[in-house]
Amino acid sequence: GGGEAMISEEAPEGFCVDCKHQRAKVKCQECNDMYCKVCFQMLHRKGNRASHTAVKLPASLTASSSANASSMELDADDTPLASFAPESGSNPGNWFAARAKYIPMRLTMVERKQLRLLEAALSVSNYTDKIDTLALKKAKRTQKILQEMCSLLSALAVATDYDKGKELVESRDYKEWESYFQKVLEIGRRHKVMNPEKMRGEYGKLIYMLQDSASPEIKEILGIQCVAPLKSVYAHLEAAGAEAVLYDRLVTTATREILADGRKSRHTLNMESKEKHRAIEALGKKYGNRRIDAEEIKLCLYSIGDNHSFLTSNRDPVDKMIMYLTRLFDPHNPEEGYDLSISGGAEGARLSHSHEKQFAYVLQSLTLWREIAHDMFRLWCLSEEDLLSEDKPYELRDTGQGLQRVQPAGRVSNAMRTILHTTQTKVGTWIGSSVVHLGDNNVPNALVFIDKYTQVSSILNPIVLVLQRLPELCKDPNVEEYIRNGFGGIEKLRKDILIDFFRFAFDGSGADNFFDAGSCIDGRLTSAWHWCQQIANKPFYPVFKLAGFASFDGEFQK
Repeated sequence: GGGEAMISEEAPEGFCVDCKHQRAKVKCQECNDMYCKVCFQMLHRKGNRASHTAVKLPASLTASSSANASSMELDADDTPLASFAPESGSNPGNWFAARAKYIPMRLTMVERKQLRLLEAALSVSNYTDKIDTLALKKAKRTQKILQEMCSLLSALAVATDYDKGKELVESRDYKEWESYFQKVLEIGRRHKVMNPEKMRGEYGKLIYMLQDSASPEIKEILGIQCVAPLKSVYAHLEAAGAEAVLYDRLVTTATREILADGRKSRHTLNMESKEKHRAIEALGKKYGNRRIDAEEIKLCLYSIGDNHSFLTSNRDPVDKMIMYLTRLFDPHNPEEGYDLSISGGAEGARLSHSHEKQFAYVLQSLTLWREIAHDMFRLWCLSEEDLLSEDKPYELRDTGQGLQRVQPAGRVSNAMRTILHTTQTKVGTWIGSSVVHLGDNNVPNALVFIDKYTQVSSILNPIVLVLQRLPELCKDPNVEEYIRNGFGGIEKLRKDILIDFFRFAFDGSGADNFFDAGSCIDGRLTSAWHWCQQIANKPFYPVFKLAGFASFDGEFQK
């Protein structure tokens, strides 16, 4: 990937010299610098530095400088969540409690009506088109921001209560409506976190509007705070003193997803469904109290179930691709005709890897995507905290991808470093760059970052579905003959599709220029999207169409 801009500011006392956000835990004797554990291992994983010695710092040093600590905005726990939910009926431990802090509450019917109102108001707004332009001077831009925000807030008020809304339009006193606006805007944000594929245009307008509302100048003129914390399952239960439900053994049964994957009989599926329903009813009855009734407990359990559904649709395709890679390809001895090696300059590749090196590169990239998908709700919550931070303003500038709001994203950056370290530990080796672009020209802010990684399932799901549908397609004798004569049969076609993807979706291609391409964390996803754009030119494209493929951004036809 492209190089990062050098950061000249010194790390606060007692903090890591590299990331400057985490407390230093070790000191490198040779470098004579203090690092957090993640940064030390990342910077000392190869070359001469691999032989350097780390000495654990005394507790007095790691706990120093509390004044600096408060300014680093590390409210969130950076520890990645455990990779798999506990088995049904087993002891849940801390898994559900840790995860529930970042799982949004499912919307109620009343909230869904308010969501439709918000979506309608945002759909007719041209907020970013009018605000994000260099033609406006600061004073004029502030005036334009206020006009657009007042228009949206007034529209919400009038649509909710015409008479009171009319009074608001005339008086411009928003204080009385503050809690209502916070609630409706929070519903929109919560819905987006739970459904990344929804509100594609509307969410950008919403979050950028809230980003502007966080500036002291706008807040003072409006007289209200528009941003409220996202309503999470854990916060809702904790406020009612019912968080013990997250540690109950029944919660594993009450929230598990029941999948008709063809391996279970109808009788087994019915039994599991009844067990789940009984567990939900039992937990609602057991933990309901004066502050939270049984229906609200059930809503919390359904919300956790929604998270499991999200993981099934977004994390499982990555797991299946990892399975295809490790089962069908030998990392050391390539089968004839199925060598994964690529050469820079040949067939559009910008990287040069041997078969063994490319196998490791693809495996580590897929493992990283899997860990990000597993932690997506937490990363999204941290992204919102970075975007709506009052003391980290954005800069509007041309990044080569048009005008973008360039803003530091410390919370997401720290979380990504930890996820990257976890991935490196799992795969045992690391090929290529470990640079995470955030707050620069490549990935201007946390919204652009989080939006890129919600697309991983859009890339992998269609491929997995085609591979799974090949046997079903071949039940048609004409299709079976076409696949046998044209591709040598199902198994050969499956491996042909996979080797093309594993080679050319991970070859460093796809960027606008050579310097922005390559093996950085962001560049791996760029290469995969570039492969998707070339799908119509692939010899197996007709098979994709026969399987019902429409596009990597659309639905499969039944």
